[in-house]
Amino acid sequence: MIELAGILVLGIFAQWMAWKIKLPAILPLILIGLVIGPLSTFFTPDGEKLLDGDIIFNPELLFPFVSISVAVILFEGGLTLKLKEIRTLASTVRNILTIGVIVTLVGGFLAAYFIVGLDFRISFLFAALIIVSGPTVITPILRNVKPNQKINTVLKWEGILIDPLGALIAVLAYEFVRSSRPQEEYTLVALKGFFLTISTGVFIGIISAFLLYYLLGKNRLPSYLRNVVTLAIVIMGFAFSEFLMRESGLMTATVMGIILANLRIPEIKHILSFKEDINIILISVLFIILSSRINIEQINQLGVQSIILFLILILIIRPLSVYLSTINSNLNFREKLFISWIGPKGIVAAAVASLFSIELLNGEAGAGISASESADASMLLPLVFLMIIGTVIVQGGSAKFVAKWLKVERQTPNGILFVGANEAARFLANYLQNQQVPVILVDTSHSNITDARNLGLTAYEGSILKENVTEEMDYSSTGRLVALTSSSEINMLACKIFQEEFGEENIFRLISRRENELKDLEKPKNLMFDGTVDYYNLLQTIRKKPQVKEIKFSSEADFEEFMDKNRKRVIPIFIKSNDYYEIYSGFNSDYSKGETLVYIDDRTELLEEDTL
Repeated sequence: MIELAGILVLGIFAQWMAWKIKLPAILPLILIGLVIGPLSTFFTPDGEKLLDGDIIFNPELLFPFVSISVAVILFEGGLTLKLKEIRTLASTVRNILTIGVIVTLVGGFLAAYFIVGLDFRISFLFAALIIVSGPTVITPILRNVKPNQKINTVLKWEGILIDPLGALIAVLAYEFVRSSRPQEEYTLVALKGFFLTISTGVFIGIISAFLLYYLLGKNRLPSYLRNVVTLAIVIMGFAFSEFLMRESGLMTATVMGIILANLRIPEIKHILSFKEDINIILISVLFIILSSRINIEQINQLGVQSIILFLILILIIRPLSVYLSTINSNLNFREKLFISWIGPKGIVAAAVASLFSIELLNGEAGAGISASESADASMLLPLVFLMIIGTVIVQGGSAKFVAKWLKVERQTPNGILFVGANEAARFLANYLQNQQVPVILVDTSHSNITDARNLGLTAYEGSILKENVTEEMDYSSTGRLVALTSSSEINMLACKIFQEEFGEENIFRLISRRENELKDLEKPKNLMFDGTVDYYNLLQTIRKKPQVKEIKFSSEADFEEFMDKNRKRVIPIFIKSNDYYEIYSGFNSDYSKGETLVYIDDRTELLEEDTL
C-alpha cells in the first residue's frame, strides 16, 4: 500500500517537475524509477531496492496492466487526430510509417549487430523496439516548442500511429527470436500474421467506435456515466481484439480514437479531458514501475558502444529515414531537418522491452536461445531505456533551440476570434479589419450574423461551445479570443474551451456585472478594458456612435496621468505596437515607450492632444 501511494506521489511530483523544466515527463519519471530502483542498492543497508516493480506487480499482472494502460493512452492520442489536418501531408505520414520504419529496422539491426556486437536475432529485436515514438513524449515536446502546422501534424500523427504498428513489428521480431530455425519458413508466416493482426485491430476498432458513438448519441447515457462507459468500451474492445489476435488491441484503441475524433460528438471534449487526467496517472505509475525493474548489473553492461549506437540512431538512422520518406513532399529543407531531429522513444518501447526481457530470460522462450543470446537479451532492457532517456534529454531538451535556429516555430497569428456578433463585437471587429487584422465572429443569432456579413466581416452562425461549429471554421489566422456576449457564463466557458488552443494570455472576456459590483474582488488578468466596463456599459457607449482614437505618449508618467484624468470618460481597447494590436487587459495595462493607446471616445471634442 505504501509503495503504491509513494509511486503515485512521486509520479505527480515528476509531472510537475517536467512542467517546470519544459521536458516530457518521461525523463523525471524514469530517473525517479532508477533512483528508487537499481541505484538505491548503493545506499540501502541490505543492498536491496527501495522499490521493485516485480514485487509490487508480479509479471502475470504487471504486463496486462501495462498493455491496457498503453491502449488507453493511444486511444486518447487518437482522439486528437483530425483527418482534415493531414489532407496535404497524408503521403508524408504514410511514407514515414512504411519507408521510415524499414530504414529504422534495417539501420538499427546493422548498428546493434556491428557496433554493440549483439547476436543477429537480438539485434533484430532491438531494432524493432526502437521503431516506436509515442504521444507520451511527442505531445509535451510539441506543446513546448510550438512548431509550424506542417511539422506539428507530421510528428503528431507519426507519434500516435507508429506505436501500435511498432509494437506489432516488435512482437513479430520476438517470435522470430524465439522460434527461428534454418528449416522454418518464418517470413511467410510473419507476413500473414502481420496483416491478420492489423485487420483484426482495425475491424474491432471500427465496431467499438460506432458502438460508443451510438451510446453517446441522443442521450442514451446519463452525463455522469459517459466518461466511464467510454473507458470501459475502450478496454473491452482492446481485450476482445487481443483475444482474437495477439497484439491487435493497440491498433483497436488507436482506430477507435481516430474514428470518434472525426465524428460529430458534442461530448468529445469532455471525454478527451477525462482521458488526459487518467493518462497522467497511468504514465506516472508505469514509467516509475518499469524503470525500477532494471538491475544494476544490467546498467553496468552498457559501455562506449552503447553511446555510439545511440549517436548513430539520432544522427544517421533517423535523418536518413525522414529524408527518404519526405522526397517530393511539400516540406521544405528546414522542416525536414527539424523532423529528423525529433524522434524520441516512449512508453511502448519501455513496456515491450520489459516484457520481452522477462520472457527471454526467465520464461519458456528462454529455452529456445543459446547462452550467448541470453547474455545479449539481458542488455535489451537497459539499452532501450538508454535510447529513451537519451532521445528525451538530447532531442527534447534542444528542440526549442533547434526550432528557433531553423526558424520553424509557429508564427503567432495576429487575428482575433470574437465570441458574439452583437453591436459591440461588430464595432471592434470592423475597426480591426480596417487595420488589416483578421477577424472571425461567431454568434447564435441569425440577425447578428447577417449584420456582420453585411459589414464584410467573416461570421459563423452557431454556438462556440459546440464542436461542429469550430470544425467548420478556419481560424488558423487567429491566435486570440475575445468573448463579448451578454452572458458571462458563455464568456467564461468559451475562454476555458480555447485556453489550451490559444494560451491563457490570449483569451479575453468582459467583466460580469457581479464582478463589477464586488469592488474588493481580485479581478482576473484576462478582463478587457481594464476590467471596468461590462457588456451593458460597452453597448450603451457603442450605440452613441463613438470615435476610435489613438494617442502616443512620451513616457509612462504621461500615460498614467492621461488614464487618471480620463478613466471614466474613455474605454481603452488596444495597445498598438509595430502594427500589432494587443487587447488592453490586466496582462498589458502598463505602457512602454513607443506604444500607442487605442481608445473609444464618444465625445465630439478631443480629450487631449494626439501626442503627449
